[in-house]
Amino acid sequence: MIEAKNVSKWFDGQRVLYDISATFDTGKTNLIIGQSGSGKTVFIKCLVGLLSPEEGSILYDGRQFRSLNAQQKKDLRTEIGMLFQGSALFDNETVLGNVMFPLKMFSKMSHAEQLERAHFCIQRVGLTNADEKYPSEISGGMQKRVAIARAIALNPKYLFCDEPNSGLDPRTSILIDELLSDITHEYGITTIINTHDMNSVLGIGEKIVFINKGHCDWVGTDRTIFRSKSKSLNDFVFASKLFQEVKEFLAREYEAEEKSR
Repeated sequence: MIEAKNVSKWFDGQRVLYDISATFDTGKTNLIIGQSGSGKTVFIKCLVGLLSPEEGSILYDGRQFRSLNAQQKKDLRTEIGMLFQGSALFDNETVLGNVMFPLKMFSKMSHAEQLERAHFCIQRVGLTNADEKYPSEISGGMQKRVAIARAIALNPKYLFCDEPNSGLDPRTSILIDELLSDITHEYGITTIINTHDMNSVLGIGEKIVFINKGHCDWVGTDRTIFRSKSKSLNDFVFASKLFQEVKEFLAREYEAEEKSR
């Protein structure tokens, strides 16, 4: 579990986060959503330790990040996997080389153990016969899978994903969502996904934190989001007529389901 307690952040005297408190559960896909400029990217950077909040604290399973010494922070970072928006693969490295990179940098495994772990991760994300290919030789969806394999190479306890579906077609986006969800549940990872993809919200949003103008405006799930009374959330999530219709349909389905219990 990762906890944010009363987190506030300023830049050049301007406040961008206002006293945000939220918990992100182990073994669940935790989504952070919000409009561009809402503060969600700043918030996730505070969570992962790239930024230090002026007020508040971040705790990793009870360990307060700011109170850790340099070695403890280094050790904690080996427990964190990162999936970047653009995959951020090394163009001059093969698929295998990209996945082995964190193992070479941060693990104490032998070369043979590194190879075994890298091959396992590549197979786990559903890639076959791609080890010696370069990023330019594979599709965007496959590149994202390689990035996921690299992110889980060190068997992380915490996984941060920044817009994992950016630039992908709807079908591939669903496959990436399902892969992230499966890995989260299979390995009991605390997964935090920064996204504005409403298909992800409806598909894998086991816990959703909505950031609006630097405030935590709403916390819920993919099921309770349809009953939200938050105008700012509804304006964001159900801006299109299609999602309004989806909301109304699923609200009726959930209501009927509850009555039948």
